[in-house]
Amino acid sequence: MKDKNILVNNGVNVGASLEILGDMGMYDETLTDFLDEVEEKLSSIKEYKENSDMPNYAIQVHSLKSDSKYLGFTTLAELAYNHEMASKGNDVIYVNEHYDELMSEVNRIVNICKEYMGR
Repeated sequence: MKDKNILVNNGVNVGASLEILGDMGMYDETLTDFLDEVEEKLSSIKEYKENSDMPNYAIQVHSLKSDSKYLGFTTLAELAYNHEMASKGNDVIYVNEHYDELMSEVNRIVNICKEYMGR
């Protein structure tokens, strides 16, 4: 059985997420989709950053932000939003200076979610 306290004790706002998704069954399905897609998404984010392709970077971090909001990853959603706004403003300097912070939080969340899902 999955213990949602793993999520809650690590700062995931499961309550807010359940207001959107309804129940833990739907949460788990959405989380599974997130985990199945996150590595490819992070690869795209990295590639677009390295190429200073801010329009496509903005699309990918927007997607990360949306996933994070649905799943209750409040800090990650905020960081992704900041990257989205910076990249829409073509602020390559901000993106480069704060990229490691974003990736650190993504990796923290992914590890928590994998623990919760038993992966």
